Amino acid sequence: MKNLKYLILILAGFVAFISCTDEVSEIQPAGNPVMEVESTFSNVHFGDVLPFTVNVSDEISLSTLTAILYFGDEEVERTTIRTKENGEYSGTIEIPFHKDIPNGTATLEFVLLNTTMKSTTQTFDVPITRAQYPYLILVTENASYPMLPTGTANEYAATEAFPSTDLPAYIKTPVLDEKGTEIVFGWDAGAVIEGTTTNIPFVSPVAGTFAVTFNTLTYEAAPFFEILLNGVKMNMVDKENYQIDVDLTQGQDVTVEGLENIADWWIDADYLTKKEDGLYTFVPITGKYRISANLKLNYFRVEVLSGNSVASLNADGTGAIWVIGDNLGKPSLQDNYLGWNTDKALCMAPVSAKKYQLTVVGGETVSTDGINFKFFHQKGWGGEFGSAAISTTSEIVFIGDGTNGRDNGNLGLVSGVTLEEGATYVFTVDVTAGIEQAVLTVTKK
Repeated sequence: MKNLKYLILILAGFVAFISCTDEVSEIQPAGNPVMEVESTFSNVHFGDVLPFTVNVSDEISLSTLTAILYFGDEEVERTTIRTKENGEYSGTIEIPFHKDIPNGTATLEFVLLNTTMKSTTQTFDVPITRAQYPYLILVTENASYPMLPTGTANEYAATEAFPSTDLPAYIKTPVLDEKGTEIVFGWDAGAVIEGTTTNIPFVSPVAGTFAVTFNTLTYEAAPFFEILLNGVKMNMVDKENYQIDVDLTQGQDVTVEGLENIADWWIDADYLTKKEDGLYTFVPITGKYRISANLKLNYFRVEVLSGNSVASLNADGTGAIWVIGDNLGKPSLQDNYLGWNTDKALCMAPVSAKKYQLTVVGGETVSTDGINFKFFHQKGWGGEFGSAAISTTSEIVFIGDGTNGRDNGNLGLVSGVTLEEGATYVFTVDVTAGIEQAVLTVTKK
């Protein structure tokens, strides 16, 4: 009891100490921070580094001077200077340069704070415009070319007898004045952006003299190779790849324009049935799909979408089933071997409700002497069809269980079976009975 009494007294004293400490730490704002902004803010452009000079004073110690730039109500830049004593302080604040921001008036706010947290604030309206450059510079690996104003707002063009129709290049601006900066424009994720010198993959449809154009407001640029799917321009990912997300109806016509060598393209029978070069019938069920065109492989890759992302298999059996593994490759084993690279996962075509199809040709898109691939719930690792979740009565393939020559869920050829060179085989996964009771059939056509 005696020890408990002492413990209570100690705790009470500790609480009293904390309370006193809190009272002492509450500093009351004091002093009279004063500032005089000596700079004027005119002829300001997006991309400038705007200088400022401010005289500050107070009867007690100052803490910081902060400059804050607002576009409307949004803070876009901030600069803070430590103010150790009264006097003159100088700094800069960057004016962002981004696409599609119209000319307008920003707010530049200065906040002077002393060590008791008392502050004073001044704000300035700063008109900001997109610079009208006398020229831009198109920079290729071996040369630079002036891009002159075309007469269209913010648009510039270089018209030359360029050495090739394939013209990778980036673009840069001149520096207009002492507060101006060089802005560079390059390529990222299939679009022109500022702040990088990664080459923009310009491609002209004609040789000889042609124009390269760029708009510093919209970032629209040309020329690029164009592919139209059902009359809509596919988006350029890079020089060799184009992509479009599109809603398609089972059985509808799909047209492709802009590919002079369309007759040489490999057409995936799971998704498209050829009516003539450039005209196809869509095979899978109605839904949203991502179609990618690879100019190097002459190959249309089709993937099922859920919203704006590639789909996964849903608990009710809808969505998508993916194939990853060895002995497969589209458009061919030689040119685009699948392997266990999840980025290359093949999306099975949903040909009817909860039924998914993969069509391969012996010796062309599947090995004839052995297979070792697997069905997955997503384009990557995660959910997968193990031997407990999928079965087959096929006389061509078997499903591995970890003890029969294949890992759990991996497919193999039945002993003594080889696939026929040039023959077509259709793998169908049916999950109408549930995703834990999938049935695989393999049919030779």
